[in-house]
Amino acid sequence: MSPVPLKLPVLILNPHSRCNCRCVMCDIWKATEAREISAEDLERHVESIEQLGVEWVVLSGGEPLMHSDLFRLCAILSSRGIRVTLLSTGLLLERHAQGIVKNIDDVIVSLDGPPEVHDRIRRVPAAFETLRAGIQAIRALQPAFPIAARCTVQRLNFHHLQATVEAARELRLNSISFLAADLTSTAFNRPTVWGPERQTGVAVSIEDVPALESQIAALILAGECGGFVLESPRKLRRIVHAFRVHAGLEDAVAPACNAPWVSAVVEPDGTVRPCFFHRPIGMVDANHTLFEILNGPEAVKFRANLVVASDPTCRRCVCSLHWKPQPAAGVSSLAYGNKG
Repeated sequence: MSPVPLKLPVLILNPHSRCNCRCVMCDIWKATEAREISAEDLERHVESIEQLGVEWVVLSGGEPLMHSDLFRLCAILSSRGIRVTLLSTGLLLERHAQGIVKNIDDVIVSLDGPPEVHDRIRRVPAAFETLRAGIQAIRALQPAFPIAARCTVQRLNFHHLQATVEAARELRLNSISFLAADLTSTAFNRPTVWGPERQTGVAVSIEDVPALESQIAALILAGECGGFVLESPRKLRRIVHAFRVHAGLEDAVAPACNAPWVSAVVEPDGTVRPCFFHRPIGMVDANHTLFEILNGPEAVKFRANLVVASDPTCRRCVCSLHWKPQPAAGVSSLAYGNKG
């Protein structure tokens, strides 16, 4: 008996390979070749996307707004009733504000801290003020447009978590989410796993783990978990767990995750992954549709053999996806990936 065809409510598309920030915890900006998913590429696979039952497309990257015709991609998706979320550095929001409010359902911007911390991590002068101008431009066109923030916790900002929440409020964002920096994978354009020196430059050190615990405890005590701060107390504490594991203070424990069964990642060159961190399971092209790849022998075998609780990649994962049906409108709670 053949397996039941996979249904895929969430699809993460990386429409463009490059980025306009130089974040210390990410190597996407080092890409020298600009690749993108063309509208023709997407049109060729629309039937496949519909077969998979995709409800929600998340545009990640790189910076999706660097794509030469991003809003045409959005129109292809939204015309089929698919919700579109944009993950963005925020640097191009002002330039594209009209296209965003017309073609995108909600935006999640990267926010690494209060202004000086954000700019230091982004390594882009005035990045915070550029982000502010972009948010204001969108809200000037549509005051209720949903915009959330996502903060990647690491060595340069863990002392500023409450200040980051206040910065999100000051920017008039709808919510903020937090996740630990990924230190041990080959995701985010890393040709190999980072060496010890690079990991040390991003990780919260063993000496600073108690201070991080205090910062997380303060967020929890503020009583905003599950509200303006999207994470539950338990999920916030997993940030501490990630750095305790890295410091050798405790064993890694995999989070609850169903990403390979409910989502996939498609990269600009057509590479398909079951999530950001696991190896590719195929490549979409003129002869291979997304439906065929995700229901093909390699993908079926991968899902059948994957035991999240014991898989080494899953145990070190910092941004799991535990899909539950989402509301039709509003800012998403998807905190998936820690690219810039």
